[in-house]
Amino acid sequence: MRSSRRRHPLLVPVLLCACAVLVAPPTAAEGDSGGTGLSGAPGYSARVVALYEEAAVATQQYELGRSEAEAQRAQAQRLEKLLVREREQIAVLHEDLGRIARARYREGGGLPYTVQLLLADSPEELMRGHRVVRQANLAVDKAVSRSRRAEARLAADEKQAVAEWRKLQRRNADLAETKRAIEKKLEDALWMLQGQADASAAAGACPGATRLGQPPTGTQRAWVAPVEGYVLSAGFGSGGARWANRHTGQDFAVPVGTPVRAVGAGQVVRVSCGGAFGLQIVIRHPDGYYTQYAHLASLAVDPGEQVATGQWIGQAGTTGNSTGPHLHFEVRITPELGSGIDPVPWLLKHGVDL
Repeated sequence: MRSSRRRHPLLVPVLLCACAVLVAPPTAAEGDSGGTGLSGAPGYSARVVALYEEAAVATQQYELGRSEAEAQRAQAQRLEKLLVREREQIAVLHEDLGRIARARYREGGGLPYTVQLLLADSPEELMRGHRVVRQANLAVDKAVSRSRRAEARLAADEKQAVAEWRKLQRRNADLAETKRAIEKKLEDALWMLQGQADASAAAGACPGATRLGQPPTGTQRAWVAPVEGYVLSAGFGSGGARWANRHTGQDFAVPVGTPVRAVGAGQVVRVSCGGAFGLQIVIRHPDGYYTQYAHLASLAVDPGEQVATGQWIGQAGTTGNSTGPHLHFEVRITPELGSGIDPVPWLLKHGVDL
């Protein structure tokens, strides 16, 4: 009935999937407690929803900004590669200039024209030498021009690269601030939700069903795991000082607010909020088995309601006999405690490998 894991910090990437939340007006959910329902302070649920919606908007902005930052990073990396190639090209041009200068020196290109005329054996030799010198001068001029253009491009590209990196640094600073705001909003919303759940469990009276926005696409599978992004903690039959006998289910360590899914289609036969299990739901499936979802922070279904495979039926929490946020999941042959079987092989038999 509890996880051996201590309460741990919120894991934001997992919690972001809980941002899309729609809440119906509170209604009394019937259950084992027989209470008349506990709705909390006026506007409490609305405040939780508002925080979720603000976090959802901030998350969208964060994702957009992160995509833009990644694009800027890629552009800066392309510019860096271009700078490397241009530096290599300029080095080659400098080598060419040095080679041409040395050749001109060896061929007398550095002598005054009058001296070349006196040293020539014939007019033809002089003309040939003149053509060689003219061609060498043209080659030098072209090489110098190419080198200057390459250096100008290099300077411009370096300036652009610096500007892009500075823009990226500013964007990253903005994203970090946005992320901190998201974490704070989620933490406030989720622990407010847990606080309401604790009050309900203590009073033994269930709050109204908080309708969760469902995943965008329905599952095509007949059976699924009860949560996503989990770590398996206490298993079926394990011992522990907080249990009267042996552990009667499988625990999934997840943050508060993680959507809890119906593992298969069925009917909600029990919603209760007091005792060791805290806020809990029991579903009867067509094959005669029952599944239990305990220690919840919110309820999203009412007794008698038909649910589909993968439908979000509540949010994980740490109500009741629990030492940290997790989902306690059981498979039973009756709706009552004490008729449980090991959930892991049962789920595996239904095609769900945890």
